[in-house]
Amino acid sequence: MTASVSPASEAVEDAPLDRTAIAVIVLACLGQFMVVLDVSIVNVALPAMRAELGFTETGLQWVVNAYALTFAGLMLLGGRAADLFGRKRVFLTGVSVFALASLLGGLASDPGLLIAARVLQGVGAAVLAPTTLTILTTTFSEGPRRTAAISAWNAVGAAGGAAGGILGGTLTELLSWRWTLLINVPIGLAIVVTGLRVIARDRPEGSARLDLPGAALVTGALTAIAYGTVETHEHGWGSPVALVPLALGVLGLGVFVLVERKTTSPLVPLSLLTRRTVAGTTIIQVLSGAIFFAMWYFLSIHMQGDLGYTPMTAGLAFLPHALTLIATGRLAPLLLRRMTPRTLLIGATVVGIAGMLLQSAVLDGYVLGILVPGVLMCAGAGMAFTPLVVLATNGVQRSESGLVSGILGASRQVGGSLGLAALATVAATMGTPEAGYGAVFLIGAVLMAVSIVVALVVLPSRAATRRADQAAVSS
Repeated sequence: MTASVSPASEAVEDAPLDRTAIAVIVLACLGQFMVVLDVSIVNVALPAMRAELGFTETGLQWVVNAYALTFAGLMLLGGRAADLFGRKRVFLTGVSVFALASLLGGLASDPGLLIAARVLQGVGAAVLAPTTLTILTTTFSEGPRRTAAISAWNAVGAAGGAAGGILGGTLTELLSWRWTLLINVPIGLAIVVTGLRVIARDRPEGSARLDLPGAALVTGALTAIAYGTVETHEHGWGSPVALVPLALGVLGLGVFVLVERKTTSPLVPLSLLTRRTVAGTTIIQVLSGAIFFAMWYFLSIHMQGDLGYTPMTAGLAFLPHALTLIATGRLAPLLLRRMTPRTLLIGATVVGIAGMLLQSAVLDGYVLGILVPGVLMCAGAGMAFTPLVVLATNGVQRSESGLVSGILGASRQVGGSLGLAALATVAATMGTPEAGYGAVFLIGAVLMAVSIVVALVVLPSRAATRRADQAAVSS
């Protein structure tokens, strides 16, 4: 296949998808699957990493956070780079960096080298992830086809989160924890070889200038906040060891806002965040990221630590979660034909809250203690993400598509890394593992309820959207 896919502005919505268009969707989905997989695939392998490399309990969190924080902090830069330098070039660069970092991580001989490789993985993921969504939103115009493509992208990406537990457990038990990273190398190579042939060479959407000071500020600020939050685990919230980095992080975010207001080429034009759809979906993404990153982490620790599961058994226990995410992610486009994105988002969140509340009860046994609440939580997540992306990306100009994709992904990663650090601290202060486990999921239910309030207050209703469209036409 040597043909390339035309951009959305040149596409004919009613024409059937050709083989090359399907191949591009597959590549975008594979790229998303790979970066999401690496958020969760190491969770089941964490005890094996600690035993072989000698991690401390607090240091072990940085196997997750080093990747998630770098991923989050640089994703805005990655999304903007796709707009300025071309989506094909940035996509293939991100895949290459990610695969190389995975190779280095799989060969790491001490904790420092593994964490450094995870940082480099985060860099590759930050370049790759927003570009996978941007390729789809610029290949297909607004409508059922774009919704279906986003749904497939969402279902595959969400399944990556759950499949990480299955694959991580299997690889750790049968081979080694190192293969949880090395598996990305052949996948990345296949994506690069195929992508060179089927992804269209696109023209940059603007002047090739990136806001490197802004990217450095936001990444450093988020890292400082996460580090301070992690240190509360050992030193408490009132300790200078925790308060100093927290204060520096907040100060860094303030300086970042000032820099963005002054620079002629901001990483994030602040006017973009005043749009109701962008602002609302960003807040909801932060909240959902905080919940679901922590969910995979604590379920893995609970099953292997409290229930005595082997890595493989714990991984297989996540299989219904993965299947639920895939099924409900594919169901979302059908539901969107009957209801608005905001209505589906709220309904899906209610389902997720039910799962969180049941999980907080810490019932013994697999069926009521893991399976049922997990299916409810994943059903809510699977149905919620497609309408969230639709709300965030509809009406976005091509020159901003990468940036909006970056904001959407970065907000989820920020919420995930900070949420994991904060909830791990909460769990550690509850006295017993069971009490901490219950508190984490109860807090998760509360955060999901907050996201419903945000959706009702910030996201536009159908009537508001119709009035805005009419005003745009009349003007």
